[in-house]
Amino acid sequence: MVIDSHQHFWKYDPVRYDWIDDSMKVLQKDFLPPKLGPILQKNKVDGCVAVQADQSEAETEFLLHLARENDFIKGVVGWVDLRADNVNARLAHFSEDKNLKGVRHIVQEEPDPEFMLRKDFQNGIGHLAQFGLTYDILVYPNQLAAAVLLTRAFPDQKFVLDHIAKPKITEGLDRGWVDQIKELALNPNVSCKVSGMVTETKNFKWRQEDFSPFIEVVLDAFGWQRLLYGSDWPVCLLGGSYKEVLTIVTDYMDKLPEKEKAGIMGLNAINFYSL
Repeated sequence: MVIDSHQHFWKYDPVRYDWIDDSMKVLQKDFLPPKLGPILQKNKVDGCVAVQADQSEAETEFLLHLARENDFIKGVVGWVDLRADNVNARLAHFSEDKNLKGVRHIVQEEPDPEFMLRKDFQNGIGHLAQFGLTYDILVYPNQLAAAVLLTRAFPDQKFVLDHIAKPKITEGLDRGWVDQIKELALNPNVSCKVSGMVTETKNFKWRQEDFSPFIEVVLDAFGWQRLLYGSDWPVCLLGGSYKEVLTIVTDYMDKLPEKEKAGIMGLNAINFYSL
């Protein structure tokens, strides 16, 4: 079974999704399940995990509603304010819906590189495991050091790194990124999504071979058992079609044994998110 572990839906609102600026005009419209469903079917992808793109409980409700209405949405990674005093109550409320599989905060937008080490944020992280919820780590390379410490502090919490921490693909491998990825992968409770790479290229121009060194690093660090394929649709449309993004991963994985490829392309996501 093939699972896309990372994609988004929205009804476009320039205020709510203010990160979609005029350089991303292709994204300034609605992206809803009727548009994605046929794309997944055409590319022989059996299901997906919908991930929050706006930091509000309304976004979580919106995605959970879509999951209830569309069988191919196998799970939701929503948003809950992990710093709130009533975080336990809010997690309990949303966890009543079996489609909620995890939580994410858009840490990449936080100016403090050590945001994830704040006591109030870590208090929220400490409540996730009791509800069986995962946490998606969305950071830039300069925030990886904090991710290492966070995931080490919560060894029983399941974490997954989104978009391989968004290195600058066009510039080639950076030793700092490589070292931090290896350090993060030493924590066995952390997985990594092979996703979001085309948007980290200069002017969204790329060649297939640009990505191979980066995939090789995360494969070597995490092993095939902790890698998950994700498209980052529709954000990926800035740099290529769904099929092109999928092919970047499948072409590289074709060299692997079938069991390992099957894990990366779907079974690992099923196990990680309890789909």
